[in-house]
Amino acid sequence: MKCIKLEKPGGLDRLQVAEIDDPRTPWPDEITVRIHASSLNFHDYGIVSGKSPTEDGRIPMSDGAGVVEEVGSDVTDFAVGDHVVSCFFPLWEEGPPRIADFSTTPGDGIDGYARERVTYPARAFTKAPHGYSHEEAATLTTAGLTAWRALVVDGGIKAGDTVLILGTGGVSIFALQMAKAFGASVIATSSSDEKLKRLKEMGASETINYESNPDWGSTVAEMTNGRGVDHVVEVGGPATLPQSIKACRIGGHMALIGVLTGRAGEIPTAAMMARQQVLKGLIVGSRQHQRDMVRALEVTGIRPVIDTTFPLDQIADAFRHEEAGKHFGKICLSI
Repeated sequence: MKCIKLEKPGGLDRLQVAEIDDPRTPWPDEITVRIHASSLNFHDYGIVSGKSPTEDGRIPMSDGAGVVEEVGSDVTDFAVGDHVVSCFFPLWEEGPPRIADFSTTPGDGIDGYARERVTYPARAFTKAPHGYSHEEAATLTTAGLTAWRALVVDGGIKAGDTVLILGTGGVSIFALQMAKAFGASVIATSSSDEKLKRLKEMGASETINYESNPDWGSTVAEMTNGRGVDHVVEVGGPATLPQSIKACRIGGHMALIGVLTGRAGEIPTAAMMARQQVLKGLIVGSRQHQRDMVRALEVTGIRPVIDTTFPLDQIADAFRHEEAGKHFGKICLSI
């Protein structure tokens, strides 16, 4: 079967199409899945670019969606023909977080889904939402579940809340859609007026161009009559967090998700303390979180926003498209 392998030390020019053996027959607790789609995340970019080193010959991509082809004798959750989507942390079934690294994450600590078939334990998947295409389902593993955990699991979002989203990447767009489904209002930022227009069309009540308005945190406070937002989906990191603290209400919740602006920096902790805000770091979620999200997506009718889909052998071009930062929503691979 066809797959993509990453040669050390990484870099988009070191993503190579390769032929490998078909996966073995599943053991009693495993399933074999024909992978049809994956989607790109900033985490995947870190791996393929070489910024986050992994083993030589690693098969990248943490997101995978497809159809069950074979089922082990002890598996009761799945049947042949089921449409499934992968889990970011295959060993985290439920409860509080149980891992602080990526040693079990597909495409990082273990081989991922840039391939046509895989045999993995059944716990590495959940069912996909009914009616989703494989590309749509593949957006859920990382981006969709991150937004769900930020707002629903950790944030306890409710009708009438106000949410601030930063940018137009996959997590932010999912957060906008989920917030609206819960009856919350959304304020959104971007450096592109064209993208801000699209955010308005999707239901954002207010938008801010952060390039022309670098003190956007104060503007958010003004937009909320001095109160601030209830939730910040903080994908930027150290360079945006000071403004997010300004934008967030006293006692509000900030979900620290991204490192788009770096891994460390100076943070005004005194301001956050004075405002008694909650800053909670998170990385994706558990398998139970994913099952809960899938049910919610089926009820609400939310569908992922997909910017572009590339064939598997154009994976480097897909990441170059991500590098350019012109996408709105998710970039997918068709396998």
